[in-house]
This record gives sequence, C-alpha cells and structure tokens, in this order.
Amino acid sequence: MSATVNEDASGTPCEASNEGATPARDHSPETGGGRRLGWVGYALVVVAYLAIIQGLGAAIHVGNGGSKSQFPTTDSMVHNALIPIGASIVFVIAVITWLRWWPDVFRYRAPVQRWVRLVPISMLVVAVAGINYGHLAHQQTSLVLCLIVLGIFVGVGEELMFRGIGVQVFRKAGISETRTALFSSIIFGLVHVSNAISAGPQAILQAMIVATSGFFFYLCLRVGGVILLPMLVHGLWDTSLISNLVGPTPGVSLGMVLLILLQVVLIVVLLVRRHRINPANRLQATPQ
Repeated sequence: MSATVNEDASGTPCEASNEGATPARDHSPETGGGRRLGWVGYALVVVAYLAIIQGLGAAIHVGNGGSKSQFPTTDSMVHNALIPIGASIVFVIAVITWLRWWPDVFRYRAPVQRWVRLVPISMLVVAVAGINYGHLAHQQTSLVLCLIVLGIFVGVGEELMFRGIGVQVFRKAGISETRTALFSSIIFGLVHVSNAISAGPQAILQAMIVATSGFFFYLCLRVGGVILLPMLVHGLWDTSLISNLVGPTPGVSLGMVLLILLQVVLIVVLLVRRHRINPANRLQATPQ
C-alpha cells in the first residue's frame, strides 16, 4: 500500500515516512474463513482417504491374469483404479465442502520468482512427449480412454487432497511457505508407502520419488495461482508414466527416461536455487 500524505505545521503536504515498512518474508498470507481442521483432524482425513482407495480397491480387485502389466485389461483398470480413486474424489470434495474451504483451495496467492515457471512448463512438455504413443496405438480403445480418465482422476483427487486440503491445513496454522511445501510433500510421499500392499518394497523408493514430485506440484500451484495447473501437470505426468503399464505386455519407451531425467534435473536446480523461490524482499508500507 502506498505511503500516506500528511500536512506539516505550515499546511504544506508532505509524504509520511516509511519507518513502518517491513521486508516481505516467507510467511503464508492470511486465508479465508470456513471451519477449522487441525493436524490430527487432517491425519484422520488422510487415513479415511487411504482406507477408501486401498479398502475398496481390495474389495473389488480384479487379477491381472499373470500379466506383468499393471492394467492388462479395461476391466482391471476400472476395478483396481478408477472406482476406488473416483470414490476418494467424492470423499475429498465432501470434506472441502463441509470445511467451506473452496475459495482457499481453488485460488492460491503466494507469488514466486519468474524462473520457477520452468517447473510446470518443463513437466508439461516432457509429460506430453513422454507418453508411449506407439504402445497405446496397439491397445483397445476402451483401455486408452480409461487411461485418460485415470489421469484426470489422479490429478483432481490427489491435488485436492494434498495441495488443496493439506496445504491449507498448514497455511491456516501459520506455517511458512517453505515448511508448508516440505510438510505437505513428505505426507504426499508417505501416503504412497501404502502401495507396498500391492507393489511390495519398491513402494518405499516410489514414495521418496513421489515426495519430490509433490514439491514440484506445490510450485505449480504457486506459479498458476489456482489448483487447476497442478491438476493438469499431475494428471499428464501420471498418464505418461502409466502409458507404459497398460495392455497385456508392459511397454518400454524413451519417454520414461525423459521423465526420470527431468525429475533429477529439477531436484538439482531447486537445491541450487532453493533460496530464490520466493520473491525478492521489497519494502512494503504498513497498511494505514
């Protein structure tokens, strides 16, 4: 806010001093209203979210018939992924609605420096380029369509849960942006440890990689200012990954290498420039 203008003893206008000006810091701005959800409450929401995905998935699970592919048939994708994740989306939407957090979840005001735009742009380009189009061309149309829907479901559901509810829980608790990014990303990674039920020990490594992806999606949220951007990036990213895991036989493509390579590059870049994510400090006049 601009400095106020006062009059001196002679009646001549003069500009007020900027003594009340304070540098911008890494603090989360104030958020809107709604109900309160503490850390314990959020933990219970996460547990319920996982119970829906893992429990319902186990209850209606369809075997892969000995195939090494994660989703060899349309039926397996519908029962093992689309229905459980779809149910979890309904749950998350219900929670956000009950909390009355939609304005805060949808729009996120926490600017970043311009170079951070590299994160969503590079992820979108590599995700689109990395889709195994050749492999998908030999699959049933219904399976490919289900893959597209799955990408949408994952992007919407996980972003609402972790960059939506999760980030707002920390923000409303007064946690700084840096710690909000760190804590929400760690939780995002830990949740994927639950995949050990079906994927085995390799799920631990997957969870570590997913945690870094969570940090990237958080930056996408800040760059875009709305949750739609991380939803889009996340959905395309997972679609690219899963495009190799559909059909009777899993596919292999250069796209997978591109995805892994970009992940490593972004980790290195963010480690080097981690102190240059937030906008440079600027003097801001104290609101009058």
